[in-house]
Amino acid sequence: HVQLVESGGGSVQAGGSLRLSCVASGIPDSSNCMAWFRQIPGKERERVASIRKNGLTYHADSTKDRFRISRDSAKNTVDLQMDSLKPEDTGTYYCAASVGRQCREDTDFGYWGQGTQVTVS
Repeated sequence: HVQLVESGGGSVQAGGSLRLSCVASGIPDSSNCMAWFRQIPGKERERVASIRKNGLTYHADSTKDRFRISRDSAKNTVDLQMDSLKPEDTGTYYCAASVGRQCREDTDFGYWGQGTQVTVS
């Protein structure tokens, strides 16, 4: 039974920081990547960042100077450090894991958490 549980969301003033955490369980060994996505009202879901088992990361252009993804494979956790937050970062943030080795496409991610709300004012 795959489970991804996010935590760390909340409300913060512009310029502040939040650290999101995701604890994964039951993820098959074939899953190579974990990622953070976000759903901002009125916009399409966006991959914010992803990280492979070998540590290779991807960060979206919109956040790469402010957000940083990290992974602790021993603890099966993936974190997203978010600094210099802006009101436009407000949305629901989701942790996801790839089904297999591929993680180039968003559709490669088949396991999802319930999401955590981030509000920046």
